[in-house]
Amino acid sequence: MVNSMTGFATMRGELDGWAWVWDMRAVNARGFDLRLRLPDWLEGLDVKTRSAVGKHVTRGTVTLGLKLTRDTAEFGEKLNRDALARVFGHLAEINSSAGQAGVELAPTSAADIISLRGILVSDNTEDDAAPLISALEAELPILVNAFNQMRQTEGAALSGVLSGQLDHIADLTAQAGKLADARKDQMASKLRENLSRILDNTDGADAGRVAQELALIAVKSDVTEEIDRLDAHVSAARELLASSEAIGRKLDFLSQEFNREANTLCSKAQSADLTRVGLDLKATIDQMREQVQNVE
Repeated sequence: MVNSMTGFATMRGELDGWAWVWDMRAVNARGFDLRLRLPDWLEGLDVKTRSAVGKHVTRGTVTLGLKLTRDTAEFGEKLNRDALARVFGHLAEINSSAGQAGVELAPTSAADIISLRGILVSDNTEDDAAPLISALEAELPILVNAFNQMRQTEGAALSGVLSGQLDHIADLTAQAGKLADARKDQMASKLRENLSRILDNTDGADAGRVAQELALIAVKSDVTEEIDRLDAHVSAARELLASSEAIGRKLDFLSQEFNREANTLCSKAQSADLTRVGLDLKATIDQMREQVQNVE
């Protein structure tokens, strides 16, 4: 089963006047990088979130955000004007520094400010945090599951593309094998002609040494090993696609091995038809390598 590294999930909820929106998305990356954007006063939620995501995601840059709002009219909460003034002062200083550095910041919304700890004041704010955190923690598995389902759906489509590319590589490898077999007799005849021509036109040449040199040329032009390794790589890649583990790194390494064998095949070809097949192999392998970058 193939999982894509890219994915997206969102979820809404509410409790006791609180309303929230989870937003989880991921893009490709060599390793695993989890970036959380959670209100800092929800103590312990970041630890639970990292644990819930880390159990199911091994690669990719994952951004998980939570936006909280509360119906202040229902609870009679008031703004802490001193805290609000401090926030405005800090924002002004940050915007000024950013302007001097030539950095453009996204605008800060009222919802962003009101979610900060200490901006809204009520007698039971701290008491309300525990049930809110519990409700948010209970939603984490559902959110991550929805995120994984999307990645699995994309991964299934990706697996189909990779399987098709492997089939094409296998077909091209078989063609290369047939062309290599067909040219063996031709190459042997040509080497014999070259040996005879050299011996007829060279006085005192060591026939044994000349034969050894020609045999070495024949060995260097033999592509049997490259074709065998390409066949082995195709089988290994198909086994990986059927695996339930994270296979992105292994497929990436294997695609490099595919490319190495195709390059060697082209360099040894000495035949227009075999060179054409080798170039088709390289093109298909490059397409596969691009797709592999999306695999977890």
